[in-house]
Amino acid sequence: MPGIKVIITGATGMVGEGVLFECLQNTAVAEVLIINRRHYEMQHPKLKELLVPDFFKLDAYADKIQGYDACFFCAGVTSVGKKEPEYTRLTYDTTLAFAKTMLQYNNNMVFTYVSGSHTDSTEQGRLMWARVKGKTENDLAKLGFKAEYNFRPGVMLPFEGQRNWKSAYKFLAKIIRLFAPNSILTMHQVGKAMINCVTVGYDKNVLEISDIRQLAQA
Repeated sequence: MPGIKVIITGATGMVGEGVLFECLQNTAVAEVLIINRRHYEMQHPKLKELLVPDFFKLDAYADKIQGYDACFFCAGVTSVGKKEPEYTRLTYDTTLAFAKTMLQYNNNMVFTYVSGSHTDSTEQGRLMWARVKGKTENDLAKLGFKAEYNFRPGVMLPFEGQRNWKSAYKFLAKIIRLFAPNSILTMHQVGKAMINCVTVGYDKNVLEISDIRQLAQA
């Protein structure tokens, strides 16, 4: 099977950067296009970059986003300090607009969305962020992609050399790994599982920590 071509968002953040590292070293991936709002400093034979200041206007770059097998949507913002309307626009509205444009120009695409542990699929819970991400997951699944997966990782350990990772978080993750190893994933596992969603597939579209770990070994 020839290598897959993937699009990654959020490479300037911790999850997207980790998924990027895995894709660049993984022989199943032939090409990576990172779509960012700001430049990510890296050179690699597989890597291309597209700067898009407004994800609602992605169709202006139609000629550059066609012919891809997968999109790993790792971009996101914290809900801290945000009211529900603002967080909904930045999380739900932005993601759905981006995904719809992806599908318009790549009708055989696999779309993977990173939400988070404890995301609320019922959309009825008391946690605002969990409701919004639950609605995002639910509505992405209805769009008509070849396949759509929602990743719910918990605490993750970075690749060596990742820059977008706070040292305090890395320290905390290592402590948690000592006492609750089953709640920890590595970025290698997360990235490998995303790739395997495309090349192998999975029988669930919502992947909790145990599912991600299992798919990474496929």
